[in-house]
Amino acid sequence: MSDPGVAAKSFATVVARCAAALGVHQIVVYLADLQQRRLMPLTEISTPLDIDGSLAGWAYRTLSLRVEESPTGEVMIWLPLVDGTERLGVICVHSGSLDAATLRRSRSMAALLAMLVTSKRAYKETFVQRTRTEPMHLPAELLRAYLPPRTIGNSNVVSTAVLEPAYEVGGDAFDHALTSTTLHAAMLDSMGHDLASGLTSVVTLAACRNARRTGADLPDLVASVDHALTQWLPDQFCTGVLLQLELTTGVLRWINCGHPPPLLIRNEHLVDDALARAADPPMGLPATFLDLPRTVHEISLEPGDRVLLYTDGVTEARMQDGSLFGLDRFADSVIRATAGGELASETLRRLIHWLLDSENSKLRDDATILMVEWQPPRL
Repeated sequence: MSDPGVAAKSFATVVARCAAALGVHQIVVYLADLQQRRLMPLTEISTPLDIDGSLAGWAYRTLSLRVEESPTGEVMIWLPLVDGTERLGVICVHSGSLDAATLRRSRSMAALLAMLVTSKRAYKETFVQRTRTEPMHLPAELLRAYLPPRTIGNSNVVSTAVLEPAYEVGGDAFDHALTSTTLHAAMLDSMGHDLASGLTSVVTLAACRNARRTGADLPDLVASVDHALTQWLPDQFCTGVLLQLELTTGVLRWINCGHPPPLLIRNEHLVDDALARAADPPMGLPATFLDLPRTVHEISLEPGDRVLLYTDGVTEARMQDGSLFGLDRFADSVIRATAGGELASETLRRLIHWLLDSENSKLRDDATILMVEWQPPRL
């Protein structure tokens, strides 16, 4: 049995050796907690930092380098810790001086440590423990074990998601994955708020991935989910939107299985009913009563378009005055962030925190958002 303390010591040894190779006094690695509120150090000699109220948090939020002077007179270089497009945290390089060579090597060290964190956190419990601030309920533990990274992407597209309540979520889930030509994404909402609903989402995710990895097209992929739920969980069902985006052409195809329709934001405006179509029945046993195949919808995106998938817990959140958050407020929040040039992942982080932190606001249901931004390179 592995000892978390040994794992931490092993990683700390690697970081210390990196600092020595870089010729700096110290490197401290911070990982964002599960809700992206705090940066948690992977060493006991440092304290957590507020993402919204620190220079380290600024580096995390904007994916930019920041420099400050420490109380001892050293230079502290804050760099984002990023694996591909997934924000992991930050590193702090403590150096006696600041020059171009130190900055260049620090950036290379951040890239190396990001890969190391990604490779180890899949099986080193220390990393998971440090990024949790409260106990997790069993249904949430089950579901989160099967969720992909919050953010994925390449030069053509970014897909990013948030899910709350982080430690109690039951049936909401998201999925996204890339092939050389296509982004695959899904938003799921299983019936109920217990272990059975979490299991329903897990089976749905597994069926999606199993079909996707054999090259199944959208109708066959959804049919695989219908079959799996009907066979193994006949008393459960799952609503959802499953989509495929062709990376070079921007052709978006999707199937809506009893779920709120996606939203399209184009040129800083919500395009009314752009993706609103009649929904098919939810996935699972209800699909056995279908007389016709699942309906595949299709549109062509324009560069810069953002597509929002969400569960009804987002739009049905209660505001301070008792009103519902609603579609208009939801879209307007994303539009304002887009106009300000904010990262897609940062837009969702701030939006979900605003829903949670507004005075007297209350989530009536699990709240999950997935945003796809198509931004192909200019020719």
